[in-house]
Amino acid sequence: MVSHFKQHTPIGSVSLWVPIANIHGVASIKNMRDLLNQTAEIAARYLETLDKRGVTPTPESIARLDELNQPLQEHPQNPSTVLETLDRIGSPATVGMAGRRYFGFVIGGSLPAALAANWLAGAWDQNPGLFAASPIGTVLEEVSLRWLLDVLKLPAEAGGAFVTGATMANFTALAAARHAVLEGVGWEVEADGLFGAPPVTVIVGDEAHPSLIKSLGMLGLGRSRVVRVPVDDQGRMRAGEMPPLSGPTIVCMQAGNVNTGAFDPAAEICSRARVAGAWVHVDGAFGL
Repeated sequence: MVSHFKQHTPIGSVSLWVPIANIHGVASIKNMRDLLNQTAEIAARYLETLDKRGVTPTPESIARLDELNQPLQEHPQNPSTVLETLDRIGSPATVGMAGRRYFGFVIGGSLPAALAANWLAGAWDQNPGLFAASPIGTVLEEVSLRWLLDVLKLPAEAGGAFVTGATMANFTALAAARHAVLEGVGWEVEADGLFGAPPVTVIVGDEAHPSLIKSLGMLGLGRSRVVRVPVDDQGRMRAGEMPPLSGPTIVCMQAGNVNTGAFDPAAEICSRARVAGAWVHVDGAFGL
């Protein structure tokens, strides 16, 4: 159900992708406003009726999803019709995460202000990869990161970045850890790779999150090479059972086991790591 698409327009040796809405000009502005108003009405009705339906969709709602499995049509459909179809088929097949009765996974509903701001961000349609492309997007990220440093009581000179989820959060932080511990023994991993590099010991609790283990595999540090430390009945690492630390070492601790919410004993782990010059990676799984 494609409501509109972009037209490929060759100009000399340069090819441009021009939004069809721009080609049609002012006439499309009113249609866009009508469509956004329709969207607001559908969204408000969806949120207002969440308490009257089950948190999980019915089998009948799941079955109706088959109606969406259509061949790609040759021509655009009416955008209003597309929206109505999505509401008719899609809204009943959602999980009521935005409602008050959903307690699954580590997921919460949006505040009204956040939802409204998200709509506005969609209208802005920014790519905040660099300041020149989106001054507002870049500044909002910088301000939000400063706020996070404040609320987490981290040093003001600390850095950060927004990523897509738990796996990329662990991946990027562990990449920094890999760089640091290998740089400490004179190896530049980004330039020389891992072939012939000094071995890196990675220590994890026995209930480390799968996203952390996956990240170690993607970084070439190995999923099966990790040294696993036993945990207690709440999933906390037993720091006293950590092996002796020496050489390039990354110790991975959890700030909040996703099943129990229990934190690994950070003070003891960090103290032992500091003495040995090891890097401590904190997976803020449930604690952040």
